[in-house]
Formats: sequence, structure tokens, C-alpha cells
Amino acid sequence: MRLGLFGGSFDPPHIGHLLVAGDAHEALRLDRVVFIPTGVQPLKVGRAVATPRQRLEMVRLLIASDPRFDLDAVEIERPGLSFTVDTLLEYAHRYRGAELFLLVGADVPRAFARWREPERIVQLATVVVLHRAEDGDGGGEKESEEDPGATQLRKRLTFLPTRRIDISSTEIRARLRSGKPVRGFVPDSVAEFIATERLYC
Repeated sequence: MRLGLFGGSFDPPHIGHLLVAGDAHEALRLDRVVFIPTGVQPLKVGRAVATPRQRLEMVRLLIASDPRFDLDAVEIERPGLSFTVDTLLEYAHRYRGAELFLLVGADVPRAFARWREPERIVQLATVVVLHRAEDGDGGGEKESEEDPGATQLRKRLTFLPTRRIDISSTEIRARLRSGKPVRGFVPDSVAEFIATERLYC
């Protein structure tokens, strides 16, 4: 089995998440892409706006009945900070023999060396950086003289070009705070949930 693990804040999830997950599913010949909303990200403490349960429900609405996608609350249900290495260890135990692909954004190479146990992460899964094709190899920063291990870690990442998608959760939150519509940015079901829960106002 080839499993893609797609983690993130998903605050809120949007059409861009669906498109890049679909691209990864096709390009990597994955059996499933599992969306894994974070509980509390150690590098984003205090930055989430919706609660973990609200973000979980929005992802559920986003992927609806698409058979390519699953949803897992493992990081929300785990107490404390969400560390990717813990999730990968859980999946390695849960799906013995499965080939794991960790799907991450183009910003990850810049911070990957600061993640908990990055060496263990690349042993447990193929780390796939999803980036726009026109951005070359993902646009990550070069290794600095103060961080000699970053380049070696970067060489162990796989870069997968995806389509250009000019949608971000940050932009959606800003539009909602300004009273602007988000139709086309998120499915109607997610927009309705945001309105009902009075999120991002």
C-alpha cells in the first residue's frame, strides 16, 4: 500500500488543498491520501484561529465522499504538541509494510532541520515537497554557514511540481474579516460551516 500523509493547519482548508492532494495522488500512484489536521503545531503556536475540532470538521466537509481521500484525527486526539515523527511512527505501526509519503508545502525545506527528529522522519517516509512547477525545486533557502546539516537533509527530500494555485488560508481569513465572499475558494459546505460557526470574523 502506498499512503500519502497530508498534514497541516487547514485553517481553513480550501480548494487548493484538494487540487495538490489530487496531483500527488496521481503523480505518486498513491492508494490513498490521508488529510491529518494538526492539533498544536510547535512552530505555529498561537497562530491557529479555528479550534482543532472545527478544523477537523471543515476538512471532513472538504473531502466529502472523494474515494481518494481519508481524514485522520490522530494529531488532534494526541495530547500536547503535534510532532510529525510521532504520526509517522503511529502509521508505521498501524500499516506495517506500507510505503509512506509525507506531503509537505514548499516552505518546509527552510524549516525542516528544526523539526523534531528530521533524520528519523526521512527514514520513515519519503518526504515530498509540493511546489509550483515554475518555482524550480521548491524555492527553499540555501544552506547557511551556521546550519551545516541543512543541505544534507534537503538532498533527501523529493520535489514534486504541482499546478499553480493562488489560494491561501491566510488570504481566505483576511477576506472573511473584511466581509468579502469566499465562493470559489472553499466548497459551499465549508463556507456554510464557517458562517454558522462565525469563524474568522
